[in-house]
Amino acid sequence: MKSILVDLHIPTDKYILMYQGVAQNVFAHALDGRSVRFPAEILKPFLLKDGVNGRFRIIFDDLGKYKGIEKVQ
Repeated sequence: MKSILVDLHIPTDKYILMYQGVAQNVFAHALDGRSVRFPAEILKPFLLKDGVNGRFRIIFDDLGKYKGIEKVQ
């Protein structure tokens, strides 16, 4: 399995707009410089009252299919 690390700081109000479909994807830069796009819905378990904050590892297979996400910091 492959993975990518991203630091995210998404305020609650902005996340809700993404999740409701205004912008269904999150665009971020990985720590290694790559650009990444993924569905906002995968962050739902990490949404707190101040939003989604921290470093996350997004796991995907060799074909680029999403397999999981975990908070690492």
